[in-house]
Amino acid sequence: MLDDFYDLLDELQQRLGGTRVLADCDGRQDWPQRGVYFFFEPGEVRADGRPRVVRVGTHALTSGSSTTLWKRLSQHRGHVGGNHAGGGNHRGSIFRHHVGTALFARDGDPLGLATSWSDRKQRNNAEHPHEVKVSHHIGSMPFLWLVVNDPPGPSSDRGAIERGAIALLSAPSSRAADQPSPGWLGRFSDRPAITSSGLWNVNHVGEQVDTTFMDSLERNISGNG
Repeated sequence: MLDDFYDLLDELQQRLGGTRVLADCDGRQDWPQRGVYFFFEPGEVRADGRPRVVRVGTHALTSGSSTTLWKRLSQHRGHVGGNHAGGGNHRGSIFRHHVGTALFARDGDPLGLATSWSDRKQRNNAEHPHEVKVSHHIGSMPFLWLVVNDPPGPSSDRGAIERGAIALLSAPSSRAADQPSPGWLGRFSDRPAITSSGLWNVNHVGEQVDTTFMDSLERNISGNG
């Protein structure tokens, strides 16, 4: 099933005309309102040489949510203009938080990411150099996006695809087949779910795989043509 999953992502990439990287993206591009995204990472490859998925995500899983796909991606990307250009907010993106914590563990934490700053502006200025590093790391990661314009809510196809893909990629057989590289940044994470799975995900890691998500994935990819 794992190879079938990657075969479907190959088809998605062909339909999209290739991957994008967040550093080159903005809200003026042709983003769907809702979707699922699959991040890869430079240097992370499968045993067969294909890029290895390192994060799966979606948005608007709460009924009535108005969060769009681009809004979620932009939270991961970080700031483009303003006083903190190139930075971002690790408190607004769990993906940024995971990457930032691992960077601190690998490179040292001169500030203390969890330090409580009484002045928000002072805190943002102090954390800016670190946020730039996080933005650079995430901004260089290629990703694919799948259009799934279903209504917001926990029973959406998007939620099923996200849960199923993470469960499949973190299954023991998948981890044995596709090991993260020795230098993968996630090895420095303080979250066992990340270090054990090779994914920048925590939720749904190690869950039982509901194979019906593959039907939904294939159906939605076919509809992206």
